[in-house]
Amino acid sequence: MILLCPPGVYRAQSDTQLLAGHLDRHVGGRDVLDLGTGTGALALTAARAGAASVTAVDLSWRCVAATRLNSLLHRTAATVHRGDLFEPLGGRRFGVIVANPPYVPSTGPVLPRHTAARSWDGGPDGRAVLDRICDGAADHLGPDGVLLLVHSEVCGPQTTVDRLAAAGMVAEVVDSARIPFGPVMRSRAGLLERRGLIAAGDRLEELVVVEARRA
Repeated sequence: MILLCPPGVYRAQSDTQLLAGHLDRHVGGRDVLDLGTGTGALALTAARAGAASVTAVDLSWRCVAATRLNSLLHRTAATVHRGDLFEPLGGRRFGVIVANPPYVPSTGPVLPRHTAARSWDGGPDGRAVLDRICDGAADHLGPDGVLLLVHSEVCGPQTTVDRLAAAGMVAEVVDSARIPFGPVMRSRAGLLERRGLIAAGDRLEELVVVEARRA
């Protein structure tokens, strides 16, 4: 799928592709929420896979505009909101929630809001946004709803499974892929080594897809 990606908007990469591969068997006939939509890649994939409706949310006005434009260009229906994760949704529940959140460990706890780094900076352990999704997903899923999210092994897949369990969900890692570091991870390799998040000299990361359902 060819998507317009203006400056400052996260371009779909290997993590998006890995997660997109799991949508076909989940989204048909269901209401889908895409958190942190970026260019709208996952939202549009869900729509093409037969979702009953697609809602997308992003904190960035540029991402909101990009997703709306890509939706028009590909003639797919998607409602796009500007806001912070679940905040614009009220009490609405969905059949499927998908998310490719910022997860790269960053130098400090303050997350950027107005630069491209907001698309990948995840706080010191990479979990600043990820944990909020884990904590809030159950409140926005229907009784048989499913959460699908992707992140790097440096964030701790078991931590994600445990966090979701604490929020009343049953979760497991259902897919993984080992890929070379991209530009951001390469630039922070020394930081990750000092924090013990990767082994010395390791320049490959494992991406994981976590699937969770309400217990």
